[in-house]
Amino acid sequence: MIWTLSGFLAISMIFNQSSADEHKIWAAGQYTFSDELGGFTIRAISGSGTQTDPFTITEEFNDVAPTTLIIRTDKTTQLSPTTENAMLFHLRIVAINGSGHSWTEFGFELQEQLGKASDYSDGLSFYQPGDKTGMIHSNLFATYDDNFEPYDRMIFREGKVDPKANASFDFPIGDFTPKRTFYLVQEPRIPST
Repeated sequence: MIWTLSGFLAISMIFNQSSADEHKIWAAGQYTFSDELGGFTIRAISGSGTQTDPFTITEEFNDVAPTTLIIRTDKTTQLSPTTENAMLFHLRIVAINGSGHSWTEFGFELQEQLGKASDYSDGLSFYQPGDKTGMIHSNLFATYDDNFEPYDRMIFREGKVDPKANASFDFPIGDFTPKRTFYLVQEPRIPST
């Protein structure tokens, strides 16, 4: 079989377009959310980002491995004491367990730079400086641990998500970072042996 350059380019463009279509960018409020780094698929998004109407992102996880949600914003609000509410949004992750394994923990970590743990000085946190009473919870996990130094990480515990079931996780994110792109690492965990 003889391949011409134009035939190869046409097939290459079809495959590239197909890959791009699988990972859509979803918009809500002044943010967009993307699964383009792979490992999970966003199925739906809704909400306005308030505590009573959080951004609700339904995601399907087909493996037990850390994945990264890309969050982008076009915000132009300048930081000041009166803009705190504009810099805080509420997120609900609905995680569908498509992995075939029961999850017994689920972790989240914020990163201002991909692959580097967020620290106190970057302005990104699970609303570290504020009162989070009643803001952080899950429908299937009874407790959570939040570790804010030297990184911004939460681990939900004392629960179980069976295969094909789903769990929801609600929490605030304080976005005081000057960066327009940041990351939420998500990690379903199975029992250690």
